[in-house]
Amino acid sequence: MNVNIVGRKVTLKDNFKERVNKKLGKFERIFSEEANVTVTVTVEKNRQVVEVTIRDNGMLYRAESSASEMNDALDSVVDILGGQIRKNKAKLSKRLRADSIDQYFAPAGETESEATEEEYKVVRTKRFPVKPQTVDEAILEMNLIGHQFYMFRNGDTNEINVVYRRNDGTYGLLEPDGE
Repeated sequence: MNVNIVGRKVTLKDNFKERVNKKLGKFERIFSEEANVTVTVTVEKNRQVVEVTIRDNGMLYRAESSASEMNDALDSVVDILGGQIRKNKAKLSKRLRADSIDQYFAPAGETESEATEEEYKVVRTKRFPVKPQTVDEAILEMNLIGHQFYMFRNGDTNEINVVYRRNDGTYGLLEPDGE
């Protein structure tokens, strides 16, 4: 795994970087050697946010946690990632190294009942016309209907895009990559 550690508004010490590599080392058996891991640490007032993003085989794994200490936030974010993988291990085994997932979670004393595969159930399908709009128009319409996200056709690129409201109150835009 290729680990890239970024500090925003903070200078990271070597012992924290070593701790990151040690914590993420648990996932080396699960992900391929080409996996790219980005760890971003941001200091905001009296909280520290640690975000881990793992890109491997076209899949994206992401978790974020904040705490008063960056080591606590790191521990929490590693636990969140482990939980995401554990919860979806049956589905992920097709993309990841299945035997490695079993080895990773076996020591934790997990019972088979906890690992039962959860079925994804679509309870509603909604169809609507997708009209060309600017990003600002799409955000305005999303806010008017009170949703957290909104799909639209970008008038500039003619591609389907999604705008969404982030946890911090800002907005995000999802665009197709073309790969």
